[in-house]
Amino acid sequence: MLKTRIMVVEDEEIVAEDIGRSLLDLGYAVTSKVSSGKEAIRMAQETKPDLILMDIVIKGDIDGIETAKQIKTLFDIPVVYLTAFSDEKTLERAKITAPFGYIIKPFRERELHISIEMALFKHSIEKKLKDSREWFNITLKSIGDAVIATDPQGYVLFMNPVARSMTGWNIEEARGRPLKEIFNIVNEKAGDQGNKIILISKDNKRITIRENSDSIKDKKGNIIGLVLVFSEIRTM
Repeated sequence: MLKTRIMVVEDEEIVAEDIGRSLLDLGYAVTSKVSSGKEAIRMAQETKPDLILMDIVIKGDIDGIETAKQIKTLFDIPVVYLTAFSDEKTLERAKITAPFGYIIKPFRERELHISIEMALFKHSIEKKLKDSREWFNITLKSIGDAVIATDPQGYVLFMNPVARSMTGWNIEEARGRPLKEIFNIVNEKAGDQGNKIILISKDNKRITIRENSDSIKDKKGNIIGLVLVFSEIRTM
C-alpha cells in the first residue's frame, strides 16, 4: 500500500525535523522539508505531494498564506496550516485560501494524525463532487436540446450552448438573473392547433418552441433547483 506523501513547509529547522520524525512514526512519507514560500511552490510542482503542512509565518517574500493560495490555484494540493498564532486577523486571512485544517503549535502526534486524515478525507470528497459536477456539465453541454438549470429561488445557474444560442444570453450575463428574464416566453393562439409557445430572445428574435421542466429534489424531498429543457419547433 502506498504511503501518503506529505511536504513540510517550516522555516525553523529543529521544528521541521521534529515534524518530519512524527510523520514517519505515523506511517507517512515525507517528500521534502522546505523553509520558504518560493521553494514550497517549486517543490510542490516537482514532487506532487498528497498534502502540505504549511507554517503560516515563514521567511522569504511570501508568507504561508500567500504560498498556500498559489499552490491551491496551481496544483490543487490540500494544505493544513501550522501556526503558533491564533489571532482573528491571521485566521481571517487564512480562511480566504480555504485550508483543510489548522494545527496550533506545539501539538501532539495524535492531533497531527487526526488533522491530516480529516484533511485528506475532505479533499477526496471535494474532488469527487468536482468530478461529478464536471461530468454533469459535459453531459448537459452535449445534449442537442437547450438546457437551463436554476437554484431553489429560480435564479439561473447553468445554461448549455444551445440554450445560450436560442435565448441570446451568455452564461456570464445570465447567471444570477431570474429565469423568467432569460427564458422570456409568450403563449399565442395557433388556430385549430391551440396555443404555441414563443421564445423571445434577447435580441427580440421569436422562436416557436416546446418545453418541459422538472424540479430537482434532495434526499429529503426538498426542492433545490429546476431544470428546464426546450427545443425549437421547425415548420415544414
